Amino acid sequence: MHSTDNLTSTPTVMHNPAANLAPVLSLNNVEVIYDHVSLAIKGVSIEVPQGGMVALLGANGAGKSTTLKSISGLLRPERGLVTRGEVRFIGHNIDALAPHERVKLGIVHVLEGRRVFEHMTPDENLIAASAVRGGREDMLRNKDMVYTYFPRLHQRRTAQSGYLSGGEQQMLAIGRALMTQPKLLMLDEPSLGLAPFLVTEIFDIVRRINKEEGLSVLLVEQNAIAALDVVSHGYLIENGRVVMHDNAEAMKKNPDIQEFYLGGAEGHNFHDIKHYRRRKRWLT
Repeated sequence: MHSTDNLTSTPTVMHNPAANLAPVLSLNNVEVIYDHVSLAIKGVSIEVPQGGMVALLGANGAGKSTTLKSISGLLRPERGLVTRGEVRFIGHNIDALAPHERVKLGIVHVLEGRRVFEHMTPDENLIAASAVRGGREDMLRNKDMVYTYFPRLHQRRTAQSGYLSGGEQQMLAIGRALMTQPKLLMLDEPSLGLAPFLVTEIFDIVRRINKEEGLSVLLVEQNAIAALDVVSHGYLIENGRVVMHDNAEAMKKNPDIQEFYLGGAEGHNFHDIKHYRRRKRWLT
């Protein structure tokens, strides 16, 4: 096995079980620059199949959130710009569309940090989100669906959202997204700050929604253990570049994924880990 220091080469590509499905989303060699000088991601190409559930894994600062914002159109408020490549949704190039136009097409982005209207109740939060698409009948039907998947929210529907637990606020953030009747649900670090049992509960619910509603999901996570348990396949991004993609089971068994993302680095000190990271074997 040969080590490599250069992550700009073609990423490791193995069997992809979703490859035979037409993608609902595809990024083709996307490059994002902030402030016209800072290169955040380069040559990123990923696909999410119709009805598929895909993970985008990587450490903090690897480019995961920037990738999602290139899809949802939320780069400009942060002085970011897609300078190369294209983002296609259901076969159409959406690079020129504003964020609200992308939402109307069926793209919804649940941002990191459990963004909800804290002064409103969960019920009011869901109703507010429904204004994006559909009428009253759609709102009532979608609200019933959200409460079916998240019975905790139904129990707390009249409480002030700022007083919900972290897990309940994350459920509400996902519920708000579902009220827009999306075709693609993008989740940015939904496990952040949550107890393991809550992470398991929420991920199991998202997997149910994916299977029962046929909703495509792009899950961005540092928690590779939880993510690879629920997705069909994943991508690994590092230093703004995709360095690996494969099915979930194969990624779990990859020794380097185990070493740095599945807790296999126990017993190594930080200096050893940093040294080893410079000779990862992604591309062998």
